[in-house]
Amino acid sequence: MSRPKVLNGFRSKQTAAGKVGLNPKNVFLNVGSEKHEDDDDEDEDEDEGACRQLMPLRMRRMKLRVNHSHLLFLSREDTSEKFQKEGTLRVGREERGLIERFCRLRGNLLFILKKQRGDIVEVLSLERCDVTKLPDDNRQLAVSFESGDPPMFLQSSSCAECVSWLDALRDANTEALRRRIAQLTELLHTHSAASCRGDRKLETNGGSGGAESGVKASPLHLSVECRPVSAAAGVQIQVCVIDTHTHTVRKHCYCKLDKGPDESVFVTSVCFHGDYPLYHQTRIKVTVYRTGEPTTHNATSFLGFASFSIRDLLRSKEPHISVSLRTVDGMNEVGEVKVSRLQMEGESDDKPPPEHKCPALCDSLHSSIHDRENSPMMRAVLCAQVCKVYRFQTEDQRWLLVREQLSETPLSFSLPKQLLSVLIQEHTNRIQEVRELGDLSPHWDGLRHDVINHCNHLIGCYQETLAELDKLSVLSCFKSSSSKSDRHLQFVPTNLHSQRMEVTNPGSSGVWYEVITFGAPADHHQAFKHGGLKRLLSKRCRHSSVSYSEDESSRARELLGSVAQLQPLIFGLAEELLSASLEVNAARLQQALDGLSEQTEQFVHALKEELVKRALLAIHSPSVTNANSSHVHSNGLLCESSPSGQDGQASLCVNDGVRCDAAYDEEEWDRAWANVAKSLNCIVAMVDRLQGREEPSGDTSSHNTASPSCSSSSSSSSWQEQLLPLVVTLRDCVREAVAKARDAMTFVILQGAVALTVDLGPAQVVQRRHAVFSQALSALVCGFVLKLYGGLEDPDFLQQLYSAGVLAQFEGLLSTYGDEVGMLEDMEVGVADLTKVAFTVTEAKTEEPDDLLPTLSGTWGSFVIEVPLPPETFRLLPQELKDGRLIRVHPVLFNIGINQQQSLAERFGDSSLQERVNQLSCERLKDYCNKLPDMAGIQSLSDLLSSLDRCVEAKKRKNVEVLWIAAMVCRKVNGVRLTSCKSAKDRTAMSVTLEQCVLLRERHTLSQQHFSTALDCMRRDGCRLDNVQKNVGNRKFAFSSVQLLTFPKLYRPPDGSYG
Repeated sequence: MSRPKVLNGFRSKQTAAGKVGLNPKNVFLNVGSEKHEDDDDEDEDEDEGACRQLMPLRMRRMKLRVNHSHLLFLSREDTSEKFQKEGTLRVGREERGLIERFCRLRGNLLFILKKQRGDIVEVLSLERCDVTKLPDDNRQLAVSFESGDPPMFLQSSSCAECVSWLDALRDANTEALRRRIAQLTELLHTHSAASCRGDRKLETNGGSGGAESGVKASPLHLSVECRPVSAAAGVQIQVCVIDTHTHTVRKHCYCKLDKGPDESVFVTSVCFHGDYPLYHQTRIKVTVYRTGEPTTHNATSFLGFASFSIRDLLRSKEPHISVSLRTVDGMNEVGEVKVSRLQMEGESDDKPPPEHKCPALCDSLHSSIHDRENSPMMRAVLCAQVCKVYRFQTEDQRWLLVREQLSETPLSFSLPKQLLSVLIQEHTNRIQEVRELGDLSPHWDGLRHDVINHCNHLIGCYQETLAELDKLSVLSCFKSSSSKSDRHLQFVPTNLHSQRMEVTNPGSSGVWYEVITFGAPADHHQAFKHGGLKRLLSKRCRHSSVSYSEDESSRARELLGSVAQLQPLIFGLAEELLSASLEVNAARLQQALDGLSEQTEQFVHALKEELVKRALLAIHSPSVTNANSSHVHSNGLLCESSPSGQDGQASLCVNDGVRCDAAYDEEEWDRAWANVAKSLNCIVAMVDRLQGREEPSGDTSSHNTASPSCSSSSSSSSWQEQLLPLVVTLRDCVREAVAKARDAMTFVILQGAVALTVDLGPAQVVQRRHAVFSQALSALVCGFVLKLYGGLEDPDFLQQLYSAGVLAQFEGLLSTYGDEVGMLEDMEVGVADLTKVAFTVTEAKTEEPDDLLPTLSGTWGSFVIEVPLPPETFRLLPQELKDGRLIRVHPVLFNIGINQQQSLAERFGDSSLQERVNQLSCERLKDYCNKLPDMAGIQSLSDLLSSLDRCVEAKKRKNVEVLWIAAMVCRKVNGVRLTSCKSAKDRTAMSVTLEQCVLLRERHTLSQQHFSTALDCMRRDGCRLDNVQKNVGNRKFAFSSVQLLTFPKLYRPPDGSYG
């Protein structure tokens, strides 16, 4: 009996009872000749040996062993170009009684699934089989096998679909593959022969002949225009580079084409950088796919392919070459692809360009010494790039080449995940710290419970959020605007992108301009019913009027540790001193005294800490008790108001026996540690007297204020009796000092924990603040890294970083009406919290992308971002940066609402929030500029600051000049530019494109008459529409004609680009 070729997704085994069992571990597919079941065991080794002999096409028997999970993965691959054909068919072993299944063809395997993305029912190996169309039913196919296995019947929904399946199934075997390879080989030989004849002709004419094949042809910038025969809503292309020597194919890019002036033409640009291995004999393959609706799973389908050589492109006398778009077998034409080499002014079109030299455009495209686009640093922080290229005319009738690039960044997810991990660890450590404080009085123990419950709530939420973020793919770099309210994505910035523009003047290298765009940092999940962070934080109830910094809390923990270590040492050495005095052993007595003196002096030195004195004063301050009064703690304890000192309320520890009077003496703590020192002096004096180093009549009363027994004579009593009262006094003084110090340091640690948890507001408010900060931080780090990479060769910029810090200028386009008021309140707090951030530059271990990503460390209020650089680059930095000098951040926020809601706010509402934010930021900006070492040397900076001050003070509606001047100041001082609106999609696009055109006009002499043309071009055909489509699936800005009437004129998109 022959083994069937079609299997039910599992390995079939014959059991002892004669029944068929199923093993889900592996799947065996036979693609050879017949094999009997009773030969299974004895032939298994023979089959495996045959497989190792590498005779896949001629062996008589072959068994293909496939892991079941791998088979499921192959059948469920979401990338639709992996499948040659897929769809719903009715299948079965008989012509009647067919069952509807979902089928996918991949290579020579036909996967039959219960439903789309469902379990595998059968797998069909399409080798040594014949696919025919049944004569009596033009919708039904039969797959019959040479082995004699029962045929498989497939029925489609229509005749056309049946023909499509017939062609696909007939080509899904090695015989069809051999035929196609033979055809392509013949075409390749024909083309190679023609090329050789051309080369020989060149040699005859004095050309370089074959030597030119080794000449590098990159950098190269191409314009690709596709005109498919069949109608398509959208077109995507995949560009591959074929090395004709090694016969290898290298994928270069995959991008979407934009519609040209004619609805049937699609255009895009492709760039090959300077270090790309591109030569004259290299061939470029362009594969064209039809794009469907973004919401469907099968987004693309194959249209055709075309190929051409770099030599043909460079030798063409025409500005472009046209190649046919062909089907996969190369036989039929399905369209045309036109490839043009972009040229700049100065190149002659009437003579062929020299093959050893690229156009002036390409010479200047990536001329930076670091090759910024292909450097490991840039690849680490940018991904999923979209590029557009423009040519604009200058005032002197020359041409500007403008390259616009929009990129995602992995920092969108990596930094929020790092921040969550750091916050989880910080709150875990804080719980451990307050738990180690020991037994506390009821009030302070209730406060400790508040801190612990607060931290536990945040830890639980953050662990859940981090787990959800970890589930996402490591390639996730983007959070769309439609996901801004997702609870698990609240720490991830919305629509974060780097918008970069390279401007190349004729005969000069390119200049880069950058701006970071992202949705305004705000917590959309908690929404804005009760306002934003600024309003919520103003309503918080502080548990104490006293707070301590993280450094002071650290010093308190160190002091507690020192006291806890020194107290038992002092007591032990005191006991040893008494023991030596009992033996009347002078040497041992002196040794014990020396140890006791050393440890006691360390103890006294530690207690002189000014923090202890200030904490004791704060404990006895009435404001502390009143601030903590009438509060219900999380453990259910109700603390009523009571004066300081009553019921032991001012004492934190329950067993220290310290009673505090209502009238606390400020000098009491100084007397406490001084008594310890005086008690030690008495003991030293007594030991000296006992050893005969002092006269018995010597007056030592001035050294002993604690006990008069120091003046007694040693001649009438034993040494131990003389020392015992002094040692007891020392112990009592040490205990008193330790109790007071423990009270003070416990208060400092507990108040520090309260200030960083409970005093920040309810857990939901703290979580909101952390989420907003995370979004702002991710955008800031992205902008700083790009600014640092671009200024590595500028010594003045590097000096400015460690001497004055870096400016981060946030531009907001939010209105002061409705929910956007809460967004602006969130953004104001999030931007202000960035003052707690500092950068430092480190040396990376390797140039791998993971080793070049910035890392976050520290605690809330003192975060440090480490930016690693490759070793060769790091060695070129100033010594201050190499030594780890911190780079401080100076954030400012300028906001001007420009939409119709801002019109309502200015007429009927309140815009005081916007005015206050702009005024504070203007003052901070001037303070930063005053710190610059050579502010006077920056041209017109003072004038710009004065103009900004006047614009901020002016009561003018939608005064967008504030944004323009602030951006100019930021670029003057090498700051980081960031622009936001609600989702960084529509209003942000208007602002960014306007800023780019202003830069072209002001810095690169863009002709004034072409300013509006350039602005409309960038908005109609630029990268921002790709961003809109990425977010909402539609290439139109979300504006209406009525809304745009309220916009400033320069912020209105061209007709046809909105709706």
